[in-house]
Amino acid sequence: MNQQYPDAAPWMNHGWPELLPILLDSFQHRLGQQLVPRSGDPALDARRVYEAPFVVVSHNNAADPILTFGNQTALQLWEMDAESFLQTPSRLTAEPMHRDERAQLLERTTRDGYVDDYRGIRISASGRRFQIEQAIVWNLHDQAGKYVGQAATFNHWTFLGK
Repeated sequence: MNQQYPDAAPWMNHGWPELLPILLDSFQHRLGQQLVPRSGDPALDARRVYEAPFVVVSHNNAADPILTFGNQTALQLWEMDAESFLQTPSRLTAEPMHRDERAQLLERTTRDGYVDDYRGIRISASGRRFQIEQAIVWNLHDQAGKYVGQAATFNHWTFLGK
């Protein structure tokens, strides 16, 4: 944990101050709009993303991608703390029977740069299932243009039976 910012400022930990500008810049580049209003202050922008009333998540570019960010809404929805979330392969956010569909989405996103019409079923740490709708998934590129992962955002979900 970053000693400069204790738990009171979780958006300043876990390498998120470096990741979130990439996430926000990539979203704006791909979709031509801002995910959250940008202030010019990276710490304030990070707080806005972390406290947003919609889900924002990302994973890295590993062969089996690991989650790299989950805002407060995402952590509550998946019923995890940040430390557990950040050790989770992103494929485990979907049930085994839905992983092929998820893989196709990620391939389509890699090819097209972003997808803005995704819907799918996900599962929380406790086994609670939910359907996400109208999700936007986009590729993340750093300032040098290097592909570093993918991110997603959505604000529509419905809980399903177990």
